[in-house]
Amino acid sequence: MATDPLEEVKALDATLTSIETVLDLDRMRRQVAELERQAAAPDLWDDQVRAQQITTRLSVLQSDIARVEALRRRLDDLPVLYELAEAEADEVVRAEADAELADLHRLVGEFEVRTLLSGKYDERQALVTINSQAGGVDAADWAQMLLRLYLRWAERRGYPTDVYDISYAEEAGIKSATFAVKAPFAYGTLTGEHGVHRLVRISPFDNQSRRQTSFAGVDVTPVVEASDHVEIDEGDLRIDIFRSSGPGGQGVNTTDSAVRITHLPTGIVVTCQNERSQLQNKASAMTVLQAKLLERRRAEERDRMQELRGEATSSWGNQIRNYVLHPYQLVKDLRTEVETGNVQAVLDGEIDSFIEAEIRWRQRAAGTG
Repeated sequence: MATDPLEEVKALDATLTSIETVLDLDRMRRQVAELERQAAAPDLWDDQVRAQQITTRLSVLQSDIARVEALRRRLDDLPVLYELAEAEADEVVRAEADAELADLHRLVGEFEVRTLLSGKYDERQALVTINSQAGGVDAADWAQMLLRLYLRWAERRGYPTDVYDISYAEEAGIKSATFAVKAPFAYGTLTGEHGVHRLVRISPFDNQSRRQTSFAGVDVTPVVEASDHVEIDEGDLRIDIFRSSGPGGQGVNTTDSAVRITHLPTGIVVTCQNERSQLQNKASAMTVLQAKLLERRRAEERDRMQELRGEATSSWGNQIRNYVLHPYQLVKDLRTEVETGNVQAVLDGEIDSFIEAEIRWRQRAAGTG
């Protein structure tokens, strides 16, 4: 039986109303007014970090308000379009109304997912580290493919990224890479990508063209802010300075500006070599180290709470997604069971359907936990 489009509009209206309630548009408008007042201060850029926080937050709020208001206008106009099509028996107008309804379904669905990001750190920017795992040169190549995937995903969304470090493998690909996604809610959006990604394909590095399975790990942490109180004792650090290197070991610059920091109590090692200046590299490396230490603290707190509740501790290193290029083409998420045969689109950064399904899956799991 065909669905009544006006009933669909009604259901969509209820969803948008709940989104408006969760967002609290009046509160958002008050926040915008206050941030505009702060942004107008003549000494705003004396503190560049704070200025960036204010202007970014203001831009996000203004964008969200405009987006909801535009969706509301379009949704309110839709019943009129259907009534016009009915009254005039106009199939062209009816087709236009159906296309608008389908587009609103998609846009309201996307925005609803954003409102589900209500975790303590979900609003933060994200720090992403990719490591090649089992699979030799194929795994190193796979890690580089994943780096490209996420950078393309961010580019498609207009999210700025900053690559802090790439450690190239000897033959091909990378051993590891660390980069920041500098957009609000990047952490909440990407946290479901945390885990092991498995690739199955005919190895381009095998002269017998055999099928190879390789693995890469993705680690996602929230960027640290001043309120996090991540204290680091300088005496706990070993800082090594070395020359930046590129693919095949070639020197990137002629000065010893790359910085490696080892946090001795935990054994955490971070490297930064993207900047020309040793000081800038050290500052970036400290940012990464603070994020890693914050995530370690959060993991320990999670484990303690699970122990108190008598729950089994889940491993963050679990395999989460398969990417099969041979003998068939399929990308499948092992948690949500979302899949697609368009592997090339996924490798080009089209992963929103996986991300949105995972956010909804996480929300349902939290609700039943």
